[in-house]
Amino acid sequence: MTGSQHGRDEVVGPQGAGGLVVIPTFNERDNLPRIVERLLNALSDIHVLVVDDSSPDGTGQIAEGLAAADEAGRIHVMHRTVKDGLGKAYLAGFAWGLERDYPVIIEMDADGSHAPEQLHRLLAGINEGADLVIGSRYVPGGELVNWPKRREVLSKGANTYARMALGSSIKDITAGYRAYRAPVLRAIGLDEVDSAGYCFQIDLAWRTLRHGFTVREVPITFTEREIGESKMDGGVILESFLNVARWGWQGRTARFRS
Repeated sequence: MTGSQHGRDEVVGPQGAGGLVVIPTFNERDNLPRIVERLLNALSDIHVLVVDDSSPDGTGQIAEGLAAADEAGRIHVMHRTVKDGLGKAYLAGFAWGLERDYPVIIEMDADGSHAPEQLHRLLAGINEGADLVIGSRYVPGGELVNWPKRREVLSKGANTYARMALGSSIKDITAGYRAYRAPVLRAIGLDEVDSAGYCFQIDLAWRTLRHGFTVREVPITFTEREIGESKMDGGVILESFLNVARWGWQGRTARFRS
């Protein structure tokens, strides 16, 4: 664990009450109903916000149907008219959740790579005092299932590079399965975040550390998607490489000046 220490403060109920799971979607009509069903079966009081970027396959309409059928009012839908990256979709979802005073906001993929049945591990870390809990593939107990070796090598290399460049001890700083206490998101300057791709995950974790918040990693099982295609491309990788180098340089410069 890194960052400041807090006492035990249970902000999420045993069935997820108080938590909002933000799920960005683009062409996930087959995956979305499955992941939402699993999520609500795992934690019956959790709330879900689907942030759909005008999916041409009708994912947004599927989400609306799920929301209409949920008599408990746990499922919500945001429709965005532009597709400008995973980070922007999450920022929109975070803003929605903060406006409605959810104490804990969670990131989760729609493709099934993040097991809803393991979300309780992240929420337990929050209740035990962490400000950000990352579901990690690379701490003891973490697993990878059916992931192509090329993607695994790329992911581990990116995490090693980020740790060295930023001086961070987080083993899986690129991970997208994570839970934030709302005060963290209010404090770290979300209006200044311009990371559009998977670099967004590094950006927010780095901001969290720099603001002195507690970060904890818990093991998860990461499973390769069975339906659809990954959104990773060369532009995302280049953005991450350049931004991490810039943040690392800025951090070293600031330490030298102090």
